[in-house]
Amino acid sequence: MKNILNKIYIHPLFLITLFIFVSIGYFRFLIYFMVLIIVHELGHIIISLLFKWNIDKIIILPFGGLIKYNEIINRPLIEEFLIAISGIIFQYIFYLLVKDFIDYKYFKTIHYFIILFNLIPIYPLDGSKILNIFFNIITSFKNSLSLTIIISYIFIIIFSLLFFNINKIIAFVLIFLMLEVNKLYKERKELFNKFLLERYLNEFKFKKKKTINNVDKMKKDYRHLFYIDGRYLTENYFLKKMFDIRRNL
Repeated sequence: MKNILNKIYIHPLFLITLFIFVSIGYFRFLIYFMVLIIVHELGHIIISLLFKWNIDKIIILPFGGLIKYNEIINRPLIEEFLIAISGIIFQYIFYLLVKDFIDYKYFKTIHYFIILFNLIPIYPLDGSKILNIFFNIITSFKNSLSLTIIISYIFIIIFSLLFFNINKIIAFVLIFLMLEVNKLYKERKELFNKFLLERYLNEFKFKKKKTINNVDKMKKDYRHLFYIDGRYLTENYFLKKMFDIRRNL
């Protein structure tokens, strides 16, 4: 746990929000909000540790936390899904256990706001991660990444038009989310290459098989057989040839 505490980073945006709430006297609101946020993030952290994911940083933000992992891309989708929903599940269980002992009338509102906000499909919120997992089930890794970015941009535009001018905190949060999506967009080619390189360097024991004709169709949780010019090539052989060609260019 001490190692986890050392990875916590308080984002300046959180400090600004904290100052605003304290200055207007919303102490009780702030306490309950933070308690629910902590429980939510503990859910993600505990399940991540159970699956032995490497946590790189835990960023505390006004709307919750953001956990950054130093982890391979090709982790099983079921692990990604359980980690993505664990925050909401832990928070909801905690709420059911304590709600009868809390007389603060806004406690229920805070609880459901945090859950609904995190389910918005904007990267890096839980909703976008769950949606990305669904995309990875039905299409390729590359397509899933592109769809996640596109939908994130669409929802940022919608929420900006609806809520950007309501107050400064919402504006700050939307700006932060936009920066995160922009970062993902800029890193999309690097992430795809990392996905391919991991598949080449590691022997993943995927049970499902799929025959494809180019790397753009490669899926998570599948091992592939490439059908090129009338020949069947193993995934490892095809990727080796591809990376050898790139090194020689």
